Amino acid sequence: MKVSKNLIVFLSELRKSIKLLGISLLVMTGCIFALSSGLISLFQQHLDEQLYFFSVAGPFLAHVKVSFFGALYVLMPLLTYVFWKAMGKPFKVTGKRLFWFVATTCLLFYAGTIFCFLVTLPFGVQFLLSFQSEDMRAVISIGRFVSFITLFILAFGVIFELPVFMIFSAQVGVFTRRTFEKNRRFAVLGIAILSALLTPTPDIVNMALMGGPLYLLYEAGILLIRIFRLEKAQDSAALVAGEAKITEENQK
Repeated sequence: MKVSKNLIVFLSELRKSIKLLGISLLVMTGCIFALSSGLISLFQQHLDEQLYFFSVAGPFLAHVKVSFFGALYVLMPLLTYVFWKAMGKPFKVTGKRLFWFVATTCLLFYAGTIFCFLVTLPFGVQFLLSFQSEDMRAVISIGRFVSFITLFILAFGVIFELPVFMIFSAQVGVFTRRTFEKNRRFAVLGIAILSALLTPTPDIVNMALMGGPLYLLYEAGILLIRIFRLEKAQDSAALVAGEAKITEENQK
């Protein structure tokens, strides 16, 4: 019952900003469209690949995709603020705590995307194209290229938010530090599966490039929960509730 109530409050708060987000994305996409050729050239030069198109609308749609990606990237602080404001509403997360969640989420998102662009993506693309030969050369569609690059970069940015959600869940009482510590083996398994699904190649090197940082972020989340002593606050609350229950039973 409490979960459904919190969900309703979250969705209700989120709905208030849907119009603002929609207009902001539309306007920013239009603004970045003028720079889309430069963004595609940046991706192309960074990965050193020749691109082709196989339909009349192919280049235009590729520019729209990369413009929308750019809009999401630029507006991430606004999107993050709206999300955490709605998420914090049912749990009374406001003020400095809200600012901390917004700032940290943005920082980790951009760190994840930069790491992906500079490290993981070049290795992944190089490995995939290493199977071509003189008799079998790659002909890369600009549309599929843009979709692959943008979705993969965004996915890396979102995945790097792991410590923030761990801290939030501990602060609102969903999980404790001990829960995360006891379930390390399941976390490692989940990270391995996630890395295998999201990395562009199935080889161990590229999986490690995602899985390694993710596990370090998982441990960082546990460490931060310990530093902030969130589990002690929860234990104290549970102790007070237990003492109150015992007092009530003795009075009966």
